[in-house]
Amino acid sequence: MKPLFITLEGTEGVGKTSNLAYIKQLLDEAKINYIVTREPGGTPLGEALRGMLLSHDYKGMSSDTELLLMFAARAEHVAQVIKPALAKGQWVLCDRFTDATFAYQGGGRQLDMQRIADLENWVLGKLRPDLTLLLDCPLEVARARADNRSTPDRFEQEKDAFFNRVRDVYLQRAKVDPNRIKVIDASLELAKVQEQIKAVLGKDL
Repeated sequence: MKPLFITLEGTEGVGKTSNLAYIKQLLDEAKINYIVTREPGGTPLGEALRGMLLSHDYKGMSSDTELLLMFAARAEHVAQVIKPALAKGQWVLCDRFTDATFAYQGGGRQLDMQRIADLENWVLGKLRPDLTLLLDCPLEVARARADNRSTPDRFEQEKDAFFNRVRDVYLQRAKVDPNRIKVIDASLELAKVQEQIKAVLGKDL
């Protein structure tokens, strides 16, 4: 069986942490050899860049700088973690990937989508996720959940208009690429959300 590259996407508060654990459980039950990683991050350099990107110490960071740091972390991640794992036959489960850049930097920051696509092609070559699970729910639901967590990071403190644009881009990308991006209704209770995830993943397990 070809190793799959699976990504999990969504705005803050949609339940990625809980559902990432559930996906790991499904892979374990299927006795699949896999790794779990995240973006930005996944490598020592990537984690250092993640700290900079999320920190309130860099509130004045330009949107272009943010975009380039995201792709710098991704280039290292792909070269050091993702491609080697897939080459060894391991599945890769990644918390966010390039769809997040289109959504957050393209939608949220309103950067040019073609510029992001050019960077994607340069950094990734032909590599793309085989399957993306997009956890989606209305902003007010996600906000209520996120507000019960720790102190907001540099992204989480953004206004509603920012996150509405992020969500819109995620849903637009799912509409354009429905074979890869599967929208999961994350507004439902956790058991119902996980039923949807299992229905999608069940075809590959």
